Amino acid sequence: MDAVQLRATQAPIKERYKSDPKAAMITLTARGSIDNEGIACKVETGRALAVAGLHPATGGSGLELCSGDMLLEALAACAGVTLKSVATAVEIPLRSGKVTAEGDLDFRGTLGVDKEAPVGFAEIRLRFDVDTDAPQDKLDLLLKLTERYCVVYQTIKNGPKVSVTMHRV
Repeated sequence: MDAVQLRATQAPIKERYKSDPKAAMITLTARGSIDNEGIACKVETGRALAVAGLHPATGGSGLELCSGDMLLEALAACAGVTLKSVATAVEIPLRSGKVTAEGDLDFRGTLGVDKEAPVGFAEIRLRFDVDTDAPQDKLDLLLKLTERYCVVYQTIKNGPKVSVTMHRV
């Protein structure tokens, strides 16, 4: 897809959202079911069933997916798609690109070993390695716009309001 095709594809969508802002509000949903056998949660991805379990650093077997890894994978996926979309829109040719998302965790917090240790990622780093002849000012723009429009990056960076409830069934 080139810039012309991308604009043509997105133009009617953008116009609809301008004329009807409520149409742009969509609720995405993820569902999981708690495994009765082991310590795991089966998550419906829409394409397959992903089974998440404990990370080996917390006693897991390593056979199931780690939800921390899945968060970083979602960041890498969203950032990669956003980077490619922006590069296409502003006509920055990329021969290839790699996205790396990595994060630092102190598992003492998760396991309750140290009440002062944080639960969750202390730091997350996102890196792009691109093969292109584009000048540095274009790459700076590409990075700026990728950060601006990457949903997962902005969600992590800005910390949306989150609520938790429990219902008896």
